[in-house]
Amino acid sequence: MRVPSYDGRGLVNLVAELERRLVGDAPTPGLTADAAAAVPESDRYVLVLFDGLGDRQLTHPAAGPLTSARVATLDAPFSSQTTVATATLASGLAPSRHGLIAYLLHDPDFGGVVNTVWWLRIDGEAVPADPDGFLPSPNLTERLLSGGCEVSVVLPAGFIGSPLERLLFRGATPFGWDHVGEIVPLTVTAVERGRGVTVVYLPDVDAAAHYHGQSSVEYAAALGRASAVWEELVERLPAGVCLVGTADHGHVDIPEEHRLDLTPPDGVVLYGDSRAVYVHGDPELGEEMAENIPAVWYPAAATDGWWGPEPFHPRFEARRPDGVLLADPGYAFSFPGNDAWTIGQHGGLTDEEIAIPLLVR
Repeated sequence: MRVPSYDGRGLVNLVAELERRLVGDAPTPGLTADAAAAVPESDRYVLVLFDGLGDRQLTHPAAGPLTSARVATLDAPFSSQTTVATATLASGLAPSRHGLIAYLLHDPDFGGVVNTVWWLRIDGEAVPADPDGFLPSPNLTERLLSGGCEVSVVLPAGFIGSPLERLLFRGATPFGWDHVGEIVPLTVTAVERGRGVTVVYLPDVDAAAHYHGQSSVEYAAALGRASAVWEELVERLPAGVCLVGTADHGHVDIPEEHRLDLTPPDGVVLYGDSRAVYVHGDPELGEEMAENIPAVWYPAAATDGWWGPEPFHPRFEARRPDGVLLADPGYAFSFPGNDAWTIGQHGGLTDEEIAIPLLVR
């Protein structure tokens, strides 16, 4: 277990590096000198986010073109999952500063635990908060727009207009694709709008890892599609456009017999994710839970820095857990609102989960 980097080798620093190059400043430090030197200067960047493509997964034979483009390893933010990382990308801030610190998020103002993908409480009720204004303002898009840049996002068409899309990409121009063959032409159209950033989101690798595992033919096919998109972007993007790729987290395969149900004791609320279970309530109860399950208990004081540095989001302390049950390698937990039945899991602090690649062409 190690704490992710937020000071030069993290996803947030890659975002800050691009922002600083385009508009001259950013609220977060950029990349370390060696990683920054691997990213060419440009006034137009395409940033491809391969959902679920951890750095350790580039050893797969189907990832060949992506492996060839790898120039460095970065860290995903904690917890290592999609909404935390994409909020980091969309804000240019660490989770401690943007406030979305978990897939299942607890805040007393919400009246319960909230699923941050669907923007619903786990009891099915709507959240008494507006996703459009959830992340701090100005977000990355708004800062880039104010600096004279264009910001576009190339996303699955069904994602556009969803609560999560509205939360993440407030102010950006969306381009929706229905099948993978549309991704590159839409990206070329987006970059022709001028100086700025185009974010391309590819979900296939994550879905295949979750439902089929990394040894499956479905996973190999998903990696192959991702590699093909990368290769086509290399061929078709206009001269002078810098193509950068990375991920939001990695994956680990969990055998069925190690996906365990977790029942919270009275007075305890569980949230977070299947491999990093956040505990709200009496810390002694959290510590007692760890005695009977394959997990290590980390009280709040031991988690300092996991979500990033100060200054904290105004609601960070209210949302921060009283401790975290970090699943042992090879285990995952189901609990109210979270079902760990799929093969692929993430959320924890192993290298397989937090190490993500930096790809450049």
